[in-house]
Amino acid sequence: MPTDPSAALQLLRLLTAGASTAEIRAVEADPEARDLALRIRSAFDTRRRREAELTALVDTARDLAALRDPSVILEAIVRRARTLLGTDVAYLTLYDAEAGDTFMRATDGSVSARFQSVRLSLGDGLGGLVASTHRPYWTADYFADQRFAHTGVIDTAVGDEGLVAICGTPLLVDAQFVGVLFAANRAPRPFSREEVALLGSLAALAAVSILQTRVTARTREALERLSEAHDAVRRHTAGVERAAAAHDRFAELVLAGGGLDDITAALAELTGGWVVLMDETGRRLSRTGPVPAQLPVLEEARRGAGRLVHRHGMWAVTVKAAHEQLGFLVIGGVQDLDDPDRRTIERAGMVTALLLLFERAATDAEQRMRTDLVSDLVGGRGDAAVRQVRARGQGLDLGEPHVVLVARGHAEGSRRALVMSAHAAVGETALVGEHDGDVVVLVPATDAHECATGVAARMSRSAEVTIGAAGPVTSVEDIPAAHADACRTTAALLALGRSGTGGSAQSLGFAGLVSGSAPVGAYVARALGPVLDYDRTRGTDLLGTLEAYFAAGGSPRHAATQLHVHVNTVAQRLERIGSLLGTAWQGPEQSLELQLALRLRRLMPD
Repeated sequence: MPTDPSAALQLLRLLTAGASTAEIRAVEADPEARDLALRIRSAFDTRRRREAELTALVDTARDLAALRDPSVILEAIVRRARTLLGTDVAYLTLYDAEAGDTFMRATDGSVSARFQSVRLSLGDGLGGLVASTHRPYWTADYFADQRFAHTGVIDTAVGDEGLVAICGTPLLVDAQFVGVLFAANRAPRPFSREEVALLGSLAALAAVSILQTRVTARTREALERLSEAHDAVRRHTAGVERAAAAHDRFAELVLAGGGLDDITAALAELTGGWVVLMDETGRRLSRTGPVPAQLPVLEEARRGAGRLVHRHGMWAVTVKAAHEQLGFLVIGGVQDLDDPDRRTIERAGMVTALLLLFERAATDAEQRMRTDLVSDLVGGRGDAAVRQVRARGQGLDLGEPHVVLVARGHAEGSRRALVMSAHAAVGETALVGEHDGDVVVLVPATDAHECATGVAARMSRSAEVTIGAAGPVTSVEDIPAAHADACRTTAALLALGRSGTGGSAQSLGFAGLVSGSAPVGAYVARALGPVLDYDRTRGTDLLGTLEAYFAAGGSPRHAATQLHVHVNTVAQRLERIGSLLGTAWQGPEQSLELQLALRLRRLMPD
């Protein structure tokens, strides 16, 4: 039957107006013409849909290109996928190369926390199948589809989200697998090939964006590391220059004749804190700034083997020359020091050691002159008038009373340290030197005993020193004899077990003549042992009776008066003493021995 021209014209008008398929079907026209119009309508719809999809993909690419935050990019991808395909849920998993699986990274429309944290092993579930084959898969009914392996974990997560229809497509860039993009419905729904292709196009854009973001992040990190390295090099260079400038500053100070105060002042200026220099005994030699009274870092420095140590907000370095410890540099009032500042402190320590050695050399040269003078004075060598003049050159007027001291140290240490300790104890008005292994001191004083005990107390604060004294003397000729008396007194003090104390020949009396070659305690025990043992075991005081008897000139009656007892009691006690010591105990020889032993025992420490 020929086509009705008016009906054909109506179909054309409807197509031009964009009428729907239902409106075209309602036109009474030749079936062939109506079918042709419907096919044209379908082609128009397909083309418009395709144009809309392409526009959406272009917009997506533009949006993704403008984003920099990886998490924002992934959220934008799943949100656009859900919108373009019109699904209930869209989600994206990323590949974990170390674990060998994929993990949920972004979702849109999801309500299940279990689903949002699921991981999919390669080959498990629809997503695992896509990840292992790098090909898209879709299903209208997930739980009824047996093309992929169902696992309890994945099926539980999918069921918890209520998903039924799922479409997944891989994210690939040049065969590099990035992850899987999904679109899913909570009701059965077939996915057309056009929808799968659209999701694949979106996945391709997403994969490129993710890789670009990763490359950008790695590039940024590399640039940041390069910048940090550049800054480190710049800081190191500046630090080296600063340390070199400090070294030049110290060198200039030394060459210009600067001293220890100049070094500590320069170091305080360079570090911005306070600085103190101490000798090996802890005496402060120089300081700059408000140095605190307590310096706890010193104990750490003594164990630091020459290294710069830090403790309680203070820094300290040992000042050393070869293997000898000369002192310590302590710095405080500063923040954490960088390597160049630490090297500056160590350089200051080396320069300080050099200055201390210079000062020591000068001091030792002067001390050798004093020692030579002391040896000549106590040895009586040379003309007396010349010795008098030499002593006056050292600041001593030997026409005034002087006490001669002989000091002996007992702890291990250098003789030089003992000489320096003696200098510190007696001051500048005395003459200090060495003779025959002893330290000999001539001190302006009139009381030998008081002088010896005072100097011994001061010197023994750092190391035990025993000092014997004699004098005073008022002429050069009297010094040798006084020195001999002082030596005997020192030996007697040591023999009496009174090391670390001082005394004079006059204060010890005849005990000052005792040599230190034999132990005094053994002598006393040998002479008085039987009486001492008797008193100790029986609680008596025969020793007191013996002392009272000799003090009374050998008179029992006078001894009884002194002891406040009857004379017969004294007689009985003397008889007992005779039975203990022998019948000759009252004879001249043994009597002298007993009296000497009694005197020595009183002088011995308890």
